Amino acid sequence: MAEPSASAVMSTAGFYRRWLGPVLAKDEGVDAEQLSRAALQALGQLSLRRQWPGLSGVLDGVGAELQRRDLRLEQVLFGCRFSNPVGLAAGFDKNGVAAGVWDRFGFGFAEVGTVTWHAQPGNPRPRLFRLADERAALNRMGFNNNGAEGMRRTLERQVLPPRGQRPAVLGINLGKSKVTPLELAPDDYASSLELLAPLADYAVINVSSPNTPGLRDLQDATQLRRLVERLRRLPGCPPLLVKIAPDLEDDAIDGIARLAYEEGLAGVIAVNTSLDRLGLERRVISQTGRTLQEEAGGLSGDPLRTRALEVLRRLRATAGPALPLVGVGGISTPEAAWERIAAGASLVQLYTGWIFEGPDLVPRVLEGLLDQLDRHSFRNIREAVGSGAPWQ
Repeated sequence: MAEPSASAVMSTAGFYRRWLGPVLAKDEGVDAEQLSRAALQALGQLSLRRQWPGLSGVLDGVGAELQRRDLRLEQVLFGCRFSNPVGLAAGFDKNGVAAGVWDRFGFGFAEVGTVTWHAQPGNPRPRLFRLADERAALNRMGFNNNGAEGMRRTLERQVLPPRGQRPAVLGINLGKSKVTPLELAPDDYASSLELLAPLADYAVINVSSPNTPGLRDLQDATQLRRLVERLRRLPGCPPLLVKIAPDLEDDAIDGIARLAYEEGLAGVIAVNTSLDRLGLERRVISQTGRTLQEEAGGLSGDPLRTRALEVLRRLRATAGPALPLVGVGGISTPEAAWERIAAGASLVQLYTGWIFEGPDLVPRVLEGLLDQLDRHSFRNIREAVGSGAPWQ
């Protein structure tokens, strides 16, 4: 496996560490949401113009540095071919502006959204906070996005390859509009999915964000079954997954695993952000002067690692080996990714860890997975899924 050149490292990972590392090392300074927005604006322009001669060369250089191609990492799940099991989690590219370039950053798949039928501004600012020492974040964004029609136009402008022919699988994460009453949620989700289904390799039913009032009530088995049945009646419905919260009781986790099997869902994503403060109740948010216990929003990042793994293991024990699981939450090292795969995840997703660690986290995770395959004499990543093999 060829090592990236020193110049390539400086162009992406080195640049990131030098210029953004000091910003991300402290809570104060550049606002976290402002920083994300600036990065997405640049990535969006790259995606729109990725075929331009000068920019295509830049992106080729990024790909040479960050991509790791190996047949042992490939899988076919719910009809989609994944070049590797590491994906970008929903929440970063809310409107899909950079859908055409996520493969260049090494991702085998990217999940855009959360998108709602109605465009909405989200919650009042400030609503995204760094917890630098803990490698964590608190967010109460509230599904701010341009709406399903806005996402459709954004994705179409990028002229993406057809479904099944993309270098990175594209998932679309769907949520409920804040203005839509809970009893009308199935129609709200269905409107978004009907519009966006032709563009999605798979779709995710997000019923677990803590920042839309009442949304988590849709994790109730009766409510969720009603929602799934409504979406599956749509013509051309893509593979459907459901994303669950880390704060569910064991019996609720078991119920979702059974529902996924009975309704033929393509998989379950575990987990979203947590309302539990995970031992950080007294941690003060410097921007507001209040403790985490006093602040609204979902916690993500390293503190979530243990609970996310517990939920995944519970799902695997109840659902059995056939249901594909996606592990997310607190994955910021190759070891954390491996433990999720060994516990039963076929795929893993990065977000908060990727922000703190930088773009070279993806190749480091992929190299770590390949190393573990060798150490355990697994022929491919599929053999590692659910194996319980320890990190060596």
